[in-house]
Amino acid sequence: MRHRPADIDETLLPELRKLTKDVFDLDSVINAAEELKYVGAIKREIASQFREPDEAFVKLFTSRVYEGRRVTQEVRSQFTTLVAKASKQFLNEQVNDRLKTALGASYSAPVSVEASEGVVTSEAVAQDDIDRDTEIETTLEELEGYQIVKAIACSEVKPDRIAHRDQKSYFAVLLDDNNRKPIARLWFNGKKQKYLGLFDDDKVETKHPIEALDDIYLHADHLRGTVARYEV
Repeated sequence: MRHRPADIDETLLPELRKLTKDVFDLDSVINAAEELKYVGAIKREIASQFREPDEAFVKLFTSRVYEGRRVTQEVRSQFTTLVAKASKQFLNEQVNDRLKTALGASYSAPVSVEASEGVVTSEAVAQDDIDRDTEIETTLEELEGYQIVKAIACSEVKPDRIAHRDQKSYFAVLLDDNNRKPIARLWFNGKKQKYLGLFDDDKVETKHPIEALDDIYLHADHLRGTVARYEV
């Protein structure tokens, strides 16, 4: 019995509807593909700036918030650090919001936010303990990729059966939180190339390069087939 995907990105529904037989329009499909291409490229550039902001990115925000008269080299250096820190905190807050929505009101564990240098807080100490134990950082991009895989897999099983585990090298998506039932692996830790790991009948993994998260949808049939095999 197939179940309706519960977590599919609603912003993609108008584009998916264009592929249905009764409203198929080749020009619209081409335009949509071009839009997805550029949206993906812009998202990758934003992610790059958040990881390591360049001079222009730092200058943009410095000019909007700095109250001094002159932007000296010392100020530029200071704001390079501040912009990077603010970007990471913003992403952490977004992840918190997404997790709260996905897990419901019972979720309360915050994603770490870096403390200011020289200030010691209980939160910072607790995060240091976590970092020493795991050395794993779950990114917003990994969580978004997981949501896409989950939305696809929900055509075969109920959403609450799709789980994830973040490892040092990859982000695993599992059925029933069981390592013996891998659905996919997200290899997003590389600086230049991301991969989607898919499994064959013998659970042998093949890594497929992807340029954007939307490329995961190109492997929807394989993902559904993997989940269906575990249900036999």
